[in-house]
Amino acid sequence: MAYEWIKAAHVIAVIAWMAGMLYLPRLMVYHAEAQTGSIQSETFKVMERRLLKGIINPAMIVTWVLGLYLAWSVFAFKGGWLHGKLLLVFLLSGIHGYLVGRVRDFANDRNTKSPRFYRILNEVPAVLMVGIVILVIVKPF
Repeated sequence: MAYEWIKAAHVIAVIAWMAGMLYLPRLMVYHAEAQTGSIQSETFKVMERRLLKGIINPAMIVTWVLGLYLAWSVFAFKGGWLHGKLLLVFLLSGIHGYLVGRVRDFANDRNTKSPRFYRILNEVPAVLMVGIVILVIVKPF
């Protein structure tokens, strides 16, 4: 019974993490279009910080903790699909870290990236998510 609850909590955390990872770069698109020092820019700073600290960071931590527990207790870290999934989750975590840096740049009015850059960056977590879901559900190897 505990397995089902842990798995459910893991999936909920993944959904929250992905929601934030898909929304934060979209906020950055609009923030990059806003004039530095404007009310809009200051509002985006607050939104980005709260999203990161209130949702994305905690959700990533819960995702990792529960995911590693499941990988160890249920699968003993065996299976090609699991190794592939872990690789993609590491990459997603790297994007997460990169976005943390961009939030800091925006907070300090040091953004040098264009709205187009953030539009493209916004697609990366979605592509990784598709790969992760395929590996988990289909288990192709």
